[in-house]
Amino acid sequence: MIEQITYLTREGLKKLEGELEHLRTVRRAEVAERLHQAMEDGELIENAEFEAAKNEQAFVEGRILTVETILSEAVIIADDGPAGVVHVGSKVKVQEDANKPELYSIVGAAEANPAKGLISNESPLGKSLLGRKVGDEVKVNAPAGMLSFRVIAIE
Repeated sequence: MIEQITYLTREGLKKLEGELEHLRTVRRAEVAERLHQAMEDGELIENAEFEAAKNEQAFVEGRILTVETILSEAVIIADDGPAGVVHVGSKVKVQEDANKPELYSIVGAAEANPAKGLISNESPLGKSLLGRKVGDEVKVNAPAGMLSFRVIAIE
């Protein structure tokens, strides 16, 4: 099996560790109680609540495994990347054609949330920005077609 590196910010690492703790302690206990209640309610064969609780248990256990895997493969994004060059961890201000400039943070896929300005280093835009400098223009093949961005600033 090939291990895949997962890039995380320190904030993202803490968030995932908190989620894992919550899943292991609170959610597991809630699901166990739901299963216990459903079993006491009688027939398990036609018990919709029991089936729903089993499905929820499978989801919680699956999410625990996913988060554990992410954390085991995590590499903390260093704040000391090359100056003036976009890297994982950079904040990049870009402008698409004549539109208003937008600020994005390049993060690992596990933390990506484009609505909050967090784009994955594996996304089309994230990939095309890596290694670029202020003034560079990048072309991105997006679902809406070919888009053109200019790098305005790098933090």
